[in-house]
Amino acid sequence: MKILFVKPDYSSGKEYTPHHSFFDRLSFKLFMFQPQITFPVLAAVTPNDYDITMIDEKTHRINFDKKYDIVGISVNTMDAVRAYEIADIFRKKGRTVILGGCHVSALPNEAKQRADSIVIGEAEEIWPRLLKDFEKGELQPYYQAEKPPNPELIPIPKREILNRIFLETGVQTSRGCPYRCKYCYIGNSDHGRTYRKRSLDDVVNEMKKIPQKIIVSYDASLTIDTEHTKSLFKAIKKLHKNLICLGNINMLNKDDELLKISKEAGCIQWNIGFESIAQKSINEVEKNTNAVEDYLKTIEKIHSYGMNVHGFFMFGFDNDNAKIFQNTLDFIKKSKIDSVDINILTPFPGTPIYNELQKQDRILTKDWSNYNYNNVVFKPKNLTESEIKKGVELIYKDFYSFQEITKRLKNSLHRDFNFSKLIVFFVRNILMREYVLKSLINRNE
Repeated sequence: MKILFVKPDYSSGKEYTPHHSFFDRLSFKLFMFQPQITFPVLAAVTPNDYDITMIDEKTHRINFDKKYDIVGISVNTMDAVRAYEIADIFRKKGRTVILGGCHVSALPNEAKQRADSIVIGEAEEIWPRLLKDFEKGELQPYYQAEKPPNPELIPIPKREILNRIFLETGVQTSRGCPYRCKYCYIGNSDHGRTYRKRSLDDVVNEMKKIPQKIIVSYDASLTIDTEHTKSLFKAIKKLHKNLICLGNINMLNKDDELLKISKEAGCIQWNIGFESIAQKSINEVEKNTNAVEDYLKTIEKIHSYGMNVHGFFMFGFDNDNAKIFQNTLDFIKKSKIDSVDINILTPFPGTPIYNELQKQDRILTKDWSNYNYNNVVFKPKNLTESEIKKGVELIYKDFYSFQEITKRLKNSLHRDFNFSKLIVFFVRNILMREYVLKSLINRNE
């Protein structure tokens, strides 16, 4: 039996007409877009007599003429249009197509129109049963877990199927998130709200087998259970890895012991969802972990331990006005934050904010390829689409100018020199500059 796993690229056309230069593809292969572990986890629970191939369209073309028994496609909302195109092509060739992922879980009936079977929710306990049904000719149209998978049963991913060389990779030490931010699908599903921790021994054993020096946390947050996280950091300290961790302001602001232990364990950067510098906007989306008044102090505290900070910001909240862009740019410069992602608020299906905007008749399009953080897909309250796009462009062009990058590099090196941290800084700044600014130019054209 042959299985093909596909990660679609929303910027590709039906016959894979890549919109990426050689520089882009090299960046994707080595640096950007850390490898997803969904398919490596599924590969780990697949019987050994299956032959598994994985294709990530950002770096490899799909051979639609090759014969596969099963084609599994992971669908994010921004990839959905392309994923459905791929599914249609394979089904016309007589292949069995399975769709899964967060978009499929949010809109199962839509997805089922383009697949032989769909998987709703987390799949590692469902997948072996689906394969047995397929072998018996009894494939069901829908598969859904009755309860969240036991974290003790999460296997070590088969990363060898990724068919790429990475300077960094990711590890998931927990599943789920108890917070219910309106824009996020993780904490707004029944299983997603169930916070589950993997055993420390399992995580340590997995990390021992990873050749990469730089490891990214794929958890919803490492500050949900700080005592468990501290134990984790102590357990992996001896592995001498460099970590990129995701955490929330409320705990990073007040738990100095967590910062100290994370630094000792090899943490080189904390990723933080600041989302907005306006508390009204934070309250609007019910991100209860964030107090804007703590932002500067928290960044300064993390910097004092020699670690960098990468921040995520969004624009398009109902509270936003034309001043929010310059005010945010002034804040991120003042904070000396090391790198940022600037996104347009995107109401993904399955989230409370999507449901609210749909009830208010403010969803402008259901062309899912536009749901990529770079487009305005709903009617803003106090801003025009043009104002949001120009505001985002203002921040990106200024923040990622060579002059500003040089300032941040000097600050980072002054705090603490670490070769892995230097690589991450380069990726988050130089490559982001080239990739993002080119995307802005293409969008304007």
